[in-house]
Amino acid sequence: MTTPAPPDVLAGSEKLAHLSAAPRYLVPFDPKRVPHYFTDVLIIGGGLAGLRAALAVDPDLRVLVVTKSGLEQSNSSFAQGGIAGVLGPEDRFENHVADTLAAGGELCEPEVVELVVREAPERIRELVAWGARFDEAEGMLALGREGGHSHDRIVHALGDATGKEVMRAVIEQTRHLPHLETWPDTFTLDLLTDDGGCRGALVWHSRHGKTLVWAKQTILCTGGAGQLYRETTNPPVATGDGLALAWRAGAVLRDMEFMQFHPTVLYIAGGSRSLITEAIRGAGAYLVDRHGERFMPQYDPRAELAPRDVVSQAIVAQMERTRHPNVYLDLKHLDPQMVRSRFPGMTAICAEFGLDLTRDPIPVRPGAHYMIGGVKVDAAGRTSLPGLWAAGEVTSSGLHGANRLASNSLLEGLVFGAHAGEGASEQARQRPDNFHALPIANPVLPEAQEPLDLEDIRNSLRSLMWRAAGVRRHAAGLQEACDTIDRWCGYVLWRQFQEPAGWQLQNMLVAARLMVQAALDREESRGVHLRTDFPATDNLRWRHHLAYRKGG
Repeated sequence: MTTPAPPDVLAGSEKLAHLSAAPRYLVPFDPKRVPHYFTDVLIIGGGLAGLRAALAVDPDLRVLVVTKSGLEQSNSSFAQGGIAGVLGPEDRFENHVADTLAAGGELCEPEVVELVVREAPERIRELVAWGARFDEAEGMLALGREGGHSHDRIVHALGDATGKEVMRAVIEQTRHLPHLETWPDTFTLDLLTDDGGCRGALVWHSRHGKTLVWAKQTILCTGGAGQLYRETTNPPVATGDGLALAWRAGAVLRDMEFMQFHPTVLYIAGGSRSLITEAIRGAGAYLVDRHGERFMPQYDPRAELAPRDVVSQAIVAQMERTRHPNVYLDLKHLDPQMVRSRFPGMTAICAEFGLDLTRDPIPVRPGAHYMIGGVKVDAAGRTSLPGLWAAGEVTSSGLHGANRLASNSLLEGLVFGAHAGEGASEQARQRPDNFHALPIANPVLPEAQEPLDLEDIRNSLRSLMWRAAGVRRHAAGLQEACDTIDRWCGYVLWRQFQEPAGWQLQNMLVAARLMVQAALDREESRGVHLRTDFPATDNLRWRHHLAYRKGG
């Protein structure tokens, strides 16, 4: 018998009074003084989910994609491992479904998991048809295995640069569409709402200033929030903007306590925190401590192939036990030629720091990697706010539950991007073309006299999140984080900044406050959420999603 989907529980809003009381819009604007732009479908975010949504929109409709950097700077482009799909002769849909549900800590929605898993082969073949060059073995797609998977089912490209190749193919597919326009380097300030629905967005460009973009339908695909943490695999753009946009607009956010930490992030002083793909452990690499002892079998019978939450928590425990700031990946027992050919990107990065991936122990530790929670969507990609759709990492779709199974993220972006694009397209077609600007405005607030060191607040926030809402959490640390972030919100959210650094910090504070509140509210351990003061999973009290909405 299928386990029923866990219900949603709307959490009390009184604890989030600082967020609910903050101004609705970040900046002042007057529709008589700001340029207007009209489109059928507005897509905010140019990663895989956003571009897949754009490809699903009817060619007879106008589509505008806005992204705060270039199309190549999304989290999608940095994905290394691959895309999961049932393509091997011995694999079955039921196996992929079971693996996803097992990793999800009993918070997955079974119908959503079934939907995504069954669409996976079609979406992968679609990418191949669009020119994505996945790695092959003997003329067939090469299938790898990663933590939590029972079968070889991960397609990958360029060894360990799948996201880069997939984005290349999808960008090329969208580049010459006559009905599609792209605005790079454009910061989305806020969603525009009127009469209980989303009407478009207010955006800003360094040369053109503010523009009111009016859209029949809007799709939010802004990606993750890893930059809220001091240690992260995410690029600089992943600051949780979409979470804050949706919150201010009144959409329901869900599962905000579930940030997935990737267990193996390159940890070298002075170096960027580069992700070391899970596929390295899938290929046979060991995790060893400072003494060279392999420790994962002590924590889980699946050893290095246990799900990410298990491996991350084991690494933190071993670091404490050995009083060392990291552990190490050991590949010296593997064939050097295989390692170099399968992981060329990681081989090159390690070489820059004088490390030979095939011989030297590679220092690693966990880092914030994937935001499981986000804007609540249904199977079609609809949010709770009419006129607003969402897809990809910015969402809580029900696919991942309390812990994302490796290589299901690009898959989610493809499936829900397609669904959201199709749904928004259908709704946009039903609306007349004579839609017009609305008298939405936001007044100027009194200007603060005391300057703020935005970088100092940002760094303090990231350190606080790592300490209080990292791999391990407890009530005292989370409550301190709530109180501290509330103080910052009290004087940061009420300012009207003139440039992206200020707006981005405001978004980060909103997203972080929601995350620590959800982590404080969930008094149990489940999936990626480990409460040291509530170490057990409590299905009787906590097998449900925690949802939040501005003003309750």
